[in-house]
Amino acid sequence: MSDQINALIKESTTSFYVFDIAALKQRIRTLRASLPETLSLCYAVKANPFLVKEIADEADRFEICSPGELEICRKLGIASEKMVISGVYKTPQMLEELAADMDFHGIVTIESLRQYEILCGQVKKYGNRIPVLLRLTNGSQFGIGREEIEHIVAEREKHGDISILGIQYFSGTQKVSARKLKREIEHLDQFLGRLETEYGYRAEELEYGTGFPVAYFEEDKLDEQELFQSFSQQIGSMCTHPAVTIELGRSMAASCGQYYTHVVDWKQNKGQNYLLVDGGMHQMVYFGQYMAMKPPFFGVCGKEDAPKEEVWNICGSLCTMNDIILKQASLPKMELGDVLCFQNTGAYCMTEGISLFLSRDLPAVYLLLENGELLQVRKSYDTAELNMPVYG
Repeated sequence: MSDQINALIKESTTSFYVFDIAALKQRIRTLRASLPETLSLCYAVKANPFLVKEIADEADRFEICSPGELEICRKLGIASEKMVISGVYKTPQMLEELAADMDFHGIVTIESLRQYEILCGQVKKYGNRIPVLLRLTNGSQFGIGREEIEHIVAEREKHGDISILGIQYFSGTQKVSARKLKREIEHLDQFLGRLETEYGYRAEELEYGTGFPVAYFEEDKLDEQELFQSFSQQIGSMCTHPAVTIELGRSMAASCGQYYTHVVDWKQNKGQNYLLVDGGMHQMVYFGQYMAMKPPFFGVCGKEDAPKEEVWNICGSLCTMNDIILKQASLPKMELGDVLCFQNTGAYCMTEGISLFLSRDLPAVYLLLENGELLQVRKSYDTAELNMPVYG
């Protein structure tokens, strides 16, 4: 642990996040070395928008799923050529803004026939030309069906201002099965082949959300290199040979993050020991952690090598019985003010939390830069201001 983080732990009175930029960039290099050279990497901004600027030159694209994320990327100077404007709902105003912007050179995904019709009308109105990816549904509310995609492709000449680059497909996260990835790639390859044979349309691109998994819990068994090798072989065996971009959030960013939270109280109720911290489930969410039954990778700062003498249920500061971070955790002798550090919190753990519930303060955010400097990029924020009703 760096001297700067040690000092921050001593000075801080509230929970906070630290995202290690050197670790993040090393992770991206590892992904590139483990996957085919021809693959492009797209970073999902929703995983952690605080990392965008630091990897502006590392990621090939940025997946943007809301007007707010678009504003963030613009303010951070991300070139529009690197933007993929995605998201299940794009407001008509947003689509018109993109169509009217002659300096926008990114890609827009199509999530419904209505989105497609609106965008077609807007590009015709403004005389712009916008490339799109048609999102193939995985059977959920996201994307559109095969028949609808075939209809759009069959009538593509009617909308010459829309350039259909190819297909986008996401089917979920934390996929540990190489067989499932193989089935999905075969399914996509066959569908792209059908578009070519039936409609004379050859897809230039396939953007694929692989859902590569992250080992969040001590019980997780993951042979990542074997999964990458199998995936790479399957991509290489595709008959249609589109340019493949894989969209990653969790797999790219999770390992760079740590979440720190302070012990503020303890008690014993009906024979159970409860350790209360100033953070909680509104600030840290692990995918798949059902009722805190699975122990994540964590430690007590400064007591990493101390013997574990006590068993505690670690609970957050929210007034709900669901705010349990970990059950029956073996810990060293604990004191008020001790700081717990939870690992692998660089993706979604922060953004998926119910941050405004009970108007608790938002934690501060720090970046540990490659030169060792600790840069604060968000102060601890009083969410009462956000929840305050405005009258008159």
